[in-house]
Amino acid sequence: MDNYRTTTLFLIAVVFAAAVAGAFVATLLNVDTRVVSNDVPAGTTGLARPHPPLDRAPGQPIETPRQ
Repeated sequence: MDNYRTTTLFLIAVVFAAAVAGAFVATLLNVDTRVVSNDVPAGTTGLARPHPPLDRAPGQPIETPRQ
């Protein structure tokens, strides 16, 4: 290969390496580093999530609108 091709290939390799390094650093800066804990929110039982209260009492039939 001649000198121009070698220089061009070298510059492309340097630009590619810089782009990969920049993407790696940018990705690491945006990673969420919160720690998971075993604490559950108030009002939960087991794996359940809190839900808003129902508009009816337990055991009361569901009212369907008449058409």
